[in-house]
Amino acid sequence: MGRGGTVHRVYSVVVFVILASLDNVAIGIVPPLYGSIGDDFGVGEGHIALATTIMFLISAVAAIGWAYAGDRTDRKPVLILGTAIWIAGTAWSGLAGGYVSFLLAQVLAAVGLGAVASVSFSVVSDLISPRRRGLVMSFWGLSQGVGTLAGTLAGGILGHADWRRPFLVTAVAGIAATLAYLFTFNVPRGDSQPELAGVDYDERIHHDHLPIILGRRTNIWLILQGGTAQIAFGSLVWLPVLFRARAEDQGYSSGTAVLVGSVFATIFQLGAALSILGGLAGDRLQRRTPRGRALVAAVGVLAAVPFYVVLFFVPMEITVPDGAGTAAVIRGVLDNVVTEPTVAVSLATAVFALMLTSANSPNWFAMISDVNPPEHRGTVYSIGNLVNGAGRAGGNALIGVAFQRLSGAFPPPLNYAVGLAAFQFFFIPTGIMYWLASRTVAEDMAATHAALLAKGLDQRPDRDVGGDPAVVEGLAAQQDPGAGR
Repeated sequence: MGRGGTVHRVYSVVVFVILASLDNVAIGIVPPLYGSIGDDFGVGEGHIALATTIMFLISAVAAIGWAYAGDRTDRKPVLILGTAIWIAGTAWSGLAGGYVSFLLAQVLAAVGLGAVASVSFSVVSDLISPRRRGLVMSFWGLSQGVGTLAGTLAGGILGHADWRRPFLVTAVAGIAATLAYLFTFNVPRGDSQPELAGVDYDERIHHDHLPIILGRRTNIWLILQGGTAQIAFGSLVWLPVLFRARAEDQGYSSGTAVLVGSVFATIFQLGAALSILGGLAGDRLQRRTPRGRALVAAVGVLAAVPFYVVLFFVPMEITVPDGAGTAAVIRGVLDNVVTEPTVAVSLATAVFALMLTSANSPNWFAMISDVNPPEHRGTVYSIGNLVNGAGRAGGNALIGVAFQRLSGAFPPPLNYAVGLAAFQFFFIPTGIMYWLASRTVAEDMAATHAALLAKGLDQRPDRDVGGDPAVVEGLAAQQDPGAGR
């Protein structure tokens, strides 16, 4: 495997994608098991949901420190340390003997999880060229969605009989991924930027760079949009609870209902895999106008709202063997997708809604890379992730209160449907902020490219890129709206 060659780079991207998915597995396994963990520790579901809320917040806060360290120093040891911490916290969660121990374990895991997304995002942005950022970042975003789905599925399948098992399995998978990470390419900063081709770029972030970062108006909208978007996304972690309540309302036992809820929620979120289409659309439109990525994200999140509202109210007739084994229940759920029209309609609606909202993440990732120099990307991502985490934690916590208040007027599962539908309207201000970002992104991109080109020229003896076709072509693709058509 050549050091920094094509094969080594592809291997490195794959490993980073796996790491990004596993940190979401660690978060996603908890919601399907709220009831089981709470029963074992003698506390209510709300206490376990609190652990998830705290996990979102601590992870987001810790990410800023990890990202700053990664933008200042060698990113590889920073990422290894963070991964080791979340693995330890996840394993401890599965071994916890009481609620306080479980809560502390989740806090430890959250501290480590903050490193994975923020630092590895910075690395991945240096591994891919600007022209393909939307596509590759769609895989990056997809890995996180797949991780959440895998966590939901693992929580239901591995944890329906023993809630501790999925935590321990996830920790073992994290150890394997960390060993694979040791052999990844230690990519130099700015390696994918055409302006810096052949240049030893060694810029680092400094504590006084925050005004510069916030002076790019596009960064403001990219950071703030996550607050409202993640309130809506945070509410969706309760999707397994909605489907579980529907199963219980139809008379299924608790164990079967938990499994049904996890499997249905996993199947219905498969539309997130279509984020690749959002990334491709962003790349294509970006070649026509610098506003391309922002406009794709704005249209996606706004158009998805009515489909989400329909999804939560479409009635579903669930037919599975109550009390049967895991394989039989899963087979029954899959049969329902084909044989039960209400399930098929729900699935189609969910896939379309998730396809539209999934256009958000790859274009958000790509725009952060487009408007910021390499030494700022991890920190900007982490600041955005802090707002994301606050919104996600708020959505997860507030919707639990909403469900409880709504239960007085709407019996389960209707209270869950009403609450989830209401929270999707937080996507509307998100779409508006992406539209505002589309109005500033061209100016911020041009300023960043000019600054990088100036630094590249300073390190070239002839101060000329005319003899480097790759640099010229790359700059043209980024700054000429007609390039690449």
